[in-house]
Amino acid sequence: MLVFRQLFDPTSSTYTYLLGCSATGEAVLIDPVFEQARRDAALVTELGLKLLWTLETHVHADHVTGAWLMKQKLGSRIALAEAGGAAGADLMLKDGDRIRFGKRSLEVRATPGHTSGCVTYVLDDESMAFTGDCVMIRGSGRTDFQQGDARALYRSVRSRIFSLPETCLLYPAHDYRGLTVTSVSEEKKYNPRLGGEIGEADYAGYMKNLDLPHPKKIDEAVPANLRCGQPGNGAALPAEPEWAPLRFTFSGVWEVEPHWLEENLGAVQVVDVREPDEFTGPLGHIHGATLLPLGELAGRAKELPRDKPIVAVCRAGSRSAHATAILQKAGFADVANLPGGMLRWRGEGRGVEGGM
Repeated sequence: MLVFRQLFDPTSSTYTYLLGCSATGEAVLIDPVFEQARRDAALVTELGLKLLWTLETHVHADHVTGAWLMKQKLGSRIALAEAGGAAGADLMLKDGDRIRFGKRSLEVRATPGHTSGCVTYVLDDESMAFTGDCVMIRGSGRTDFQQGDARALYRSVRSRIFSLPETCLLYPAHDYRGLTVTSVSEEKKYNPRLGGEIGEADYAGYMKNLDLPHPKKIDEAVPANLRCGQPGNGAALPAEPEWAPLRFTFSGVWEVEPHWLEENLGAVQVVDVREPDEFTGPLGHIHGATLLPLGELAGRAKELPRDKPIVAVCRAGSRSAHATAILQKAGFADVANLPGGMLRWRGEGRGVEGGM
């Protein structure tokens, strides 16, 4: 069985794909985004996977890859097309290569045109293909920079992608309308640029006259991606919070374990976001906790002192997770959630005030 997750970066409208072998736990990540590295690492960890490779469909111009960051966090290796001209990868891919993860594999198909180093990754049973900016849902990538070539892209699509089974699902690197997946059959019929009876000359003429604006991040993204996402000037990994041994979850929330909190109550401020009757109810509350119901938190956050990190708590951990986002928006940098809330706290026999 294949483990598959489609992830999204709203800033660049980039899709990142996690594929894993359920039998062995080995996995690959296609087109990671620098700013989403914590999210992606958290998901890999939560699913119990071992990330072997990060794969690039091409050298991107609209975002910086998270490949280097994932290598620092999880020890994964970096692979991308040799024709892309990047440095710092562990493996330079050529047409026909295979990337194996457990009992599954991806075939590398060279599909130049958007850039000279574009590749498409085809799953071993040809049920899925990851097309980068070559084929997009009812469209295609632009061909007016980074050695783009409209005629080459047309031939790539017709010979390397549309030759896959009609039922093969196609997953692009981007979509700007919220669409997530298409198929070979759909694109052959309905793609207004590449489908039907459209010829190579027609496509090349269409692409020549698109007159698209310059990508906003190209001057930052391309040089960084030619280094596989490693920051320039020898910059180190972005700093992690140091005030507690925190865990970053896939939902984007920092969490602290109850045992650490119990041992360090004097070093933090506990903010209980339940209602007053819950605070004094059967579960009780943590010693020294400040009651500030979730519905009042945004308006009253300024009442909280800023000299200590904050740990938010509620009954089961859901409201307090939302509270961390509210507090961060209010300017509190050191904030964490107590997972499991008071139910877990009491269940583990930790001390409370009040309660039954």
